[in-house]
Amino acid sequence: MTSFLTRRLSRVALVGTAAVAAMLLSACGNGLGSGGGEKSDDGPIVLGMLTPLSGSSSAIGPYMKNGAQLAVDELNAKGGVNGRKLELKVEDEACDAKSATAGANKLVTAGVNISVGGYCSGATLPTLPIFEKAGVPMLIPAANSNELVAQHKKNVFLINGTGAQQSDSAIKFMKKVGATKVALMDDNTSYSKDIADTTAKLLTGSPALAGRESVTAGESDYSANVNAILKGQPDFIYWTGYYQEGGLIIRQLRQAGYNGKIMVADGSVDQKLVDIAGPEAAAGVFATMTQTPETIQGAEKWIADYTSKFGAAPGPYSTQAYDAVRVAAEAVTKAGSTDGDAVIKALEGIDGFQLFSGPLKFTPDHTLSSGGFQILTVENGKIVLEDTLQ
Repeated sequence: MTSFLTRRLSRVALVGTAAVAAMLLSACGNGLGSGGGEKSDDGPIVLGMLTPLSGSSSAIGPYMKNGAQLAVDELNAKGGVNGRKLELKVEDEACDAKSATAGANKLVTAGVNISVGGYCSGATLPTLPIFEKAGVPMLIPAANSNELVAQHKKNVFLINGTGAQQSDSAIKFMKKVGATKVALMDDNTSYSKDIADTTAKLLTGSPALAGRESVTAGESDYSANVNAILKGQPDFIYWTGYYQEGGLIIRQLRQAGYNGKIMVADGSVDQKLVDIAGPEAAAGVFATMTQTPETIQGAEKWIADYTSKFGAAPGPYSTQAYDAVRVAAEAVTKAGSTDGDAVIKALEGIDGFQLFSGPLKFTPDHTLSSGGFQILTVENGKIVLEDTLQ
């Protein structure tokens, strides 16, 4: 802004410094902080999305992007929001902090009003202060590390269940199937370690913690980690990382002779997990996951609309991204503007707005009142619903 101020002073010599400063603050603010591109209340409402379009989790990116775009198109077909059309801008987070930071800065420069993205927690965390400074409310549809909540930023809201809620559901299912000795494996990222840490604290009595192992993401041979975790003789292993490593670990556990139960966390829920592990090794593997299109009762028309529009079936987090856009639109409607503080107040006041996961009401921590986690399983090479945990 210094160069802008110098140019402005040279052009308008008679304008006082205080007046120029006021103009700058007006151009940079959005009611919550300062920074970012110029925003107005008469152009399109710009929604920004960070999602993995490259890297090891790139299969998820198109699902989230398309789900959000479907909601945007449906809302625009009905006239938009408060007479304004919606526009979606997407940047690649690549599940990488550096890429996500660059993408967040691009979205801020583009003048986004609300962020509706965030898949990998480790990549989403460094974007929080960027959007906060720019006055951009965040509706995060996938990333769910407890560290996101621990930041206590008033502009951050989670549309997905938290890591703590996922751990609670995991323990509930472990007890239900009679697990006695549970081993935990993570990839040492914020998301994965967070769930493993929280689950470990709950493994007291029966089932008991039989061991923990952290792997290095991006490798191809996890036999040393597999051998180490099997020394504890677990009858249940919970992998809390992503599908790329998860598929390899499942295959290598089976190759090492492990015949006990395996469960993965929501970052591994994608058909690629089965493809990497192989259908035989993946058969019977469980997963903790919030809703997927196939597990939502009455979602047939939505699935058909998505498939018709994008030429492929929807996948994990497509519905959460769709709902993030709808919640953003609802908040702007109630706020009567895209002012950051007004939108935040409107989000906090939402009570009963219907999502795929059920009626929405945020807790004081801006998380879902109910996590909505259920148990999926691999059956005949496909990931299907096993237990609603209701």
